[in-house]
Amino acid sequence: MVNTIKQISSTLEGPRIRPFPLYAALPYRKQMEVFAPAVPNTRKIILSTNIAETSLTIPGIKYVIDSGMVKMRTHDPITGIDTLKVSQISKAQALQRAGRAGRESDGFCYRAYTLNEYESMAKATIPEIRRCNLASVALQLLNMDIEYDKFDFIDVPPIEGVKSAVKQLLNLGAINDLLKPKLTDLGKKMCRFPLDPQYSKILLASSSFNCVEEMLNIISVLASENIFLYPNDKKELARERHAMFEDKQGDHITLLRIFRAYLQTEKTNSWCRENFFNYKSLDYAKKVKQQLSEICHRLGMPASSCGSDTDAVRKCLITGLFTNIAELQSDNHYLTLSNNRQRVKIHPSSVLCDKEKPKLILFSELITTGRTYVRTVTSIEPEWVTDYMPKLARNAATNGFKTMNGGPSNSTSSNLFRF
Repeated sequence: MVNTIKQISSTLEGPRIRPFPLYAALPYRKQMEVFAPAVPNTRKIILSTNIAETSLTIPGIKYVIDSGMVKMRTHDPITGIDTLKVSQISKAQALQRAGRAGRESDGFCYRAYTLNEYESMAKATIPEIRRCNLASVALQLLNMDIEYDKFDFIDVPPIEGVKSAVKQLLNLGAINDLLKPKLTDLGKKMCRFPLDPQYSKILLASSSFNCVEEMLNIISVLASENIFLYPNDKKELARERHAMFEDKQGDHITLLRIFRAYLQTEKTNSWCRENFFNYKSLDYAKKVKQQLSEICHRLGMPASSCGSDTDAVRKCLITGLFTNIAELQSDNHYLTLSNNRQRVKIHPSSVLCDKEKPKLILFSELITTGRTYVRTVTSIEPEWVTDYMPKLARNAATNGFKTMNGGPSNSTSSNLFRF
């Protein structure tokens, strides 16, 4: 969009137009450029996510164009998958966006939607607890001996979300029963980590695969903002530098290679500039790793490393992300293997996007824009799934999965998993 505005403005008469992006993962120096006064005879245009909605005030803004849309993370209790999707904003958000215009003088807000569309909007944004994965909440309440179904929530979560959370904890081995759940020894250890239970399970399982160091690295990077930078005037060079770290097995191993290189360099800031990585995000990941490492040490976990044995890393990921698996179909799409199977494609940002498609993939995130994509993707082997997924989930999956162990399914009607 920034490049498009630059191209169009070059054909127009009048003041020079300078577009600026603004989003949370943008390097600090670039963020500060947004707040600088416009130079004489120029008009400043800021393309922002909803970070500008309430988090900050930019001086000099007189006009706001409100798209009426926002990227929002939601949890599907049927599939057990978190989805980042473009959704309609609420009336409260529309009011906040309009308030960004003319805070210092008169201003205008142009809404890119009709009055009827505005009237159909929800009055307020859905509270996060009503649309997020409740597994972490349920785990912590159980750790405090609080019955989650009797807890006095400010906003009561949907019963489907609670049931899904408890079922996920059971499949992960964190609790011993659905009706009267009690934390297992594994569940008590999972409570120690400030992570989604899926990743707590993966980290605890990593000692069995001798890849604690590798999983610390991967999970720490996943906990940070996007680490990749693509400057408008150097996009091709950035892609070339990023390609130096790519691993044909997928994105998780690629992230591992990048973070290993970052930790081994002395001049981290200049290294990030040279290779077009976000220093702020990688520095944050380094701090996350330190925190997680201290917890692992207190739990008596060995500081093991599998070295170049990346199969161990991919197998370990299955122990927590077993609901986030998709199977290749004959039309080159993938089908997720949980309930309510979804047709997905590998996101264009993935290193696997333009490669020969593996039979099975494991992913960290599902996003919906015009299409539904899986992002942060790694290839896995069919025989690993039944070997390394948790026992309860494996029992539910075994019958349907037998047909696939002999080869990939070419039918979209195959029925491999029902979590």
